[in-house]
Amino acid sequence: MASFAAIDVGSNALRLRIAEAEKPREGDGSPVADWKEIASQRIPVRLGHDVFLNAMLAPAAISSACEALRSFRDAMDAAKVDRYRAVATSAVREAKNGFLLVERAEREAGVVLEVIEGIEEARLIRRAVERRFGKLDRPALLFDIGGGSTELSLVDRGHIEFSRSLAIGTVRLLEAFLERDRPLGRRQTTLIKEYVDRVLGEAMPELQVVSTAQLLIGTGGNIETLAQLCPASDPFGAAIDVERLRSMLPKLAALAPSARAVEYGLKPDRADVIVPAAHIVLRIAELCHASSVVAPDVGLKEGILEDLYAQHFARWDWSGEVEAVMEACLRLGRRYHFDEAHGQLVAHLATRLFDQLKQRHGLGRRERLILQAAALLHDVGDFVRYEGHHKHSYYIIEHSDLMGLTPMERTLVANVARYHRKSPPDVSHANFRDLDRDGKRTVRALAAILRVADALDREHLGKVQDLRLSLVNGSARIRLDSPPDVELEEWTVEHKASMFRDVFDLEVDLVVKG
Repeated sequence: MASFAAIDVGSNALRLRIAEAEKPREGDGSPVADWKEIASQRIPVRLGHDVFLNAMLAPAAISSACEALRSFRDAMDAAKVDRYRAVATSAVREAKNGFLLVERAEREAGVVLEVIEGIEEARLIRRAVERRFGKLDRPALLFDIGGGSTELSLVDRGHIEFSRSLAIGTVRLLEAFLERDRPLGRRQTTLIKEYVDRVLGEAMPELQVVSTAQLLIGTGGNIETLAQLCPASDPFGAAIDVERLRSMLPKLAALAPSARAVEYGLKPDRADVIVPAAHIVLRIAELCHASSVVAPDVGLKEGILEDLYAQHFARWDWSGEVEAVMEACLRLGRRYHFDEAHGQLVAHLATRLFDQLKQRHGLGRRERLILQAAALLHDVGDFVRYEGHHKHSYYIIEHSDLMGLTPMERTLVANVARYHRKSPPDVSHANFRDLDRDGKRTVRALAAILRVADALDREHLGKVQDLRLSLVNGSARIRLDSPPDVELEEWTVEHKASMFRDVFDLEVDLVVKG
């Protein structure tokens, strides 16, 4: 038996869930964790109160959050938790002084707090929904409404077609447009509607395909509350009836939050944000032409627990994770009309070189994934301009969402792509200088490999389809699976291999098959 804990430091509250699970039986290939809850806590701390107004966490809120985390630490110690993950979302992510909470959480509560991006939130929500429903057999739009942001993901048979994090959150709307303990007026209602429409408009290229979604699934505490207030009969279980919600919204808005809490039996920190949440739900439902919104009663915590279970019992689907990252890279590349065949081939050749150089570089599978992603996307900057496209590739990758990669891993991908041509990494370049020592070492090694792989498809003609590398007398002998007329590719390798020689202390010896 093992126990796991998930901590969600949100914009409106901090939440803890502890679960225990037995080791899966041999031959049990079920991807769904068989765990049960043994403890759960929710402590209302509105971290987003000042963040969405002045981009700073209030000192009192930081202290209250640390006190809550100490309580969570005591509960985890009592349960003898084997693994835990604590994540902070939009409020801490956007706060200029968010690092203070991270530092104090570890120092005062003994909790290592990880600030995650919206794209990681979306991945964890999908994990939670799959625990509840399994792999859905139809297209579904998943959305999670938090205090500071709303995450959207279109999932089709286990594959994510798009995922976006939008700055629409209940606390954000409350602080921006509403007056404390007063009902909504016409002007405030109009402002909320226009703001929601404007921010959703940022995702319209993706949202134009949501009409294909046959199922709308919402997560978050407000969704669960709205499902209780406006229940729908749905084959998937608890759900929100959209028409009932549309009828109820004016009644909710006409009451001050304190009266709303009494009338509908709501907690105070739910009563004041339920109306902004309802506006978001209604607008998304209208875009999807949905009559109901499924409310599976799962969220970020359940997604974290799924990950912890899989990692602890060595049931982590690594190949599935690689596939998900590469799908995200393909979506990004296609958005910028990249040469997909060239990117795929260079990624294949680069990973072949990586695998056969393992005893030389000593890097692991995360670094291999970083190389694979960088190789696929190295020319994405062509969309801006061919001249200097390696720098444009860096910028596009660094400022894009790539599900499955941490922010630091995405930065490494951007750097490796940046150095697939022209000058090698140098500390005079800010993007390289800002990396730590391990990051610099990783970028040098992976960029050296990428340069050779890219040279082998110099003209994007796909002449070299495969290779085999062996170490012979201080040289990397690379046997090419190609036709004999690859003189230009050989010449290009010769001129781009200097970095490879410097990093690995190996000459490059090409052998053309036949």
